[in-house]
Amino acid sequence: MLWFACRHPDTPWMARAICVLVVAYALSPIDLIPDFIPVLGYLDELLLLPALIWFAVQLLPATVIEASRAESANWITEGRMKPRSYAGAVAVATLWIVGLLGCGYWFFR
Repeated sequence: MLWFACRHPDTPWMARAICVLVVAYALSPIDLIPDFIPVLGYLDELLLLPALIWFAVQLLPATVIEASRAESANWITEGRMKPRSYAGAVAVATLWIVGLLGCGYWFFR
């Protein structure tokens, strides 16, 4: 629903920005915290993602929510492929690289 909401012309700019962020991260094939890390690996799916989704929905007008839900239901009934976000994957990978470079700089200075 958020994927369609960020493309809707009546979506306010702040809600659009949050929707783009949430959709890019949710559909990214790379997690901010990898799932193989015990307990912490699922924190982003259990806490961060639902909180961001809730926040994005709170910012959307009711007409945009209704139109986006209808469009997403139509997408599902047509059996289309699940969308992916390569921009989200690049953003998460960039965060990891910047974090690792920052740790390396702090450790070796």
